[in-house]
Amino acid sequence: MKNSAILLISCPDRKGLVAGIGEFLYKRNANVLHADQHQDSETGLFLMRVEWDLSEFELATEDFETEFSPLAHDLGMDWKLRLSSIRQRVGIFVSHYDHCLADLLYRQRSGELNCEFPLIISNHETARELAEFYQIPFHFIPVKDNKLEAEKRQLALLQENKIDLIVLARYMQILSSHFVDRYPQRIINVHHSFLPAFSGARPYHRAFEKGVKLIGATSHYVTPELDEGPIIEQDVIRISHRDQLNDLIQKGRDLEKIVLSRAVRWHIEHRILTYSRKTVVFD
Repeated sequence: MKNSAILLISCPDRKGLVAGIGEFLYKRNANVLHADQHQDSETGLFLMRVEWDLSEFELATEDFETEFSPLAHDLGMDWKLRLSSIRQRVGIFVSHYDHCLADLLYRQRSGELNCEFPLIISNHETARELAEFYQIPFHFIPVKDNKLEAEKRQLALLQENKIDLIVLARYMQILSSHFVDRYPQRIINVHHSFLPAFSGARPYHRAFEKGVKLIGATSHYVTPELDEGPIIEQDVIRISHRDQLNDLIQKGRDLEKIVLSRAVRWHIEHRILTYSRKTVVFD
């Protein structure tokens, strides 16, 4: 496991930003492992991610804010500091289809995803056996009869388990705005279409009816507007007139697993910044 710090910055673009940040870190003996930046010409916004090794860094983490704040104030920065050694606690929501869940659990067990899965919440019993195999607490909370009460129970579990990030691994329920507002930019969903095409329900069926030649999958942050959150990752696969509906569904499931796992990994590695309903992913 790396012992590094990650600084994420967004601010109005101006001369001297990179030099100022670089000089601040250099003076404190930082060994920079990764640095990337993006200037958005439309908004005039500067975004940056810089990661450095902490082994010889001459500034204690608890003192970073005090020393960095004057520079951040002078340059109008919105910033946050994260540590790679702190594993995020990720809660997974799933419904009937468990292919994305199985993929995430395997990737975490194999070390690809540096996070913890303290719980799995589902409105179906389908995934219980898989959760038990990976020894993760499984909570069956039916939604159909009383959605408000279900969300109340879900939120209590999330708070009790100190969840940092929620992943909707084909959770086929619409979260209320009250729920979403509790976790801004901390809920990742996978949608089984290349958004903004075929948002909402049954996208494979509508794609098949339209005779499309490409299908896709999208991972995005959840907002109160259905399937309108900032897009993190997308991928596509070509299909032909020979492919039937079941072929589209099968091919699409492979894409769903890929784009969701990428989005989760980038989030827990602090590689994403959002602005103007968009994301910048520093890969």
